[in-house]
Amino acid sequence: MFRTVLMFAAAMALALPAVAETRVGVVDLRQALFSSNDAKSFSEAMQKDFAGDEEKVRETQEAARKLKERLEKDGAMMNESERNQLAGEFQEKVKEFNFLKQRLDSTVNQRKQAFLEEARPEVDEAVKELLEENDLDLILPSEAVVYVKPEMNLTSQLLDKLNR
Repeated sequence: MFRTVLMFAAAMALALPAVAETRVGVVDLRQALFSSNDAKSFSEAMQKDFAGDEEKVRETQEAARKLKERLEKDGAMMNESERNQLAGEFQEKVKEFNFLKQRLDSTVNQRKQAFLEEARPEVDEAVKELLEENDLDLILPSEAVVYVKPEMNLTSQLLDKLNR
């Protein structure tokens, strides 16, 4: 047992100089990518492409809200048939809203995923350039790091590379 502990301690002592020499940089990939000029253009195009769909979702939501308010306000004065009809209309608007919203969200998410996949090679290349230019052994995503010295946070350099 003592021999195993001694061997482990010796191995750690030999490994410490190697760890001390390792240069590590950190980047916030998401921030750099979504702050890039390409992402801004993509976002503007998405807003233009889906403006009509977003408006339809808002209109449907507003119509459902008005039906609900009417049902709550006037429901006590309506006969059961009118109340049931209004409740049915409200339920249909809610279903329509949910369908439109889900379809829009799904389409937007597909477009965002396609953008990310398309941008991946460019991001990978920029990260490799940062690795070489800064003589680093490793670049970690910021989500995996608790603290980083400001000079080792390379996010702004990555953004500059993505914008050229």
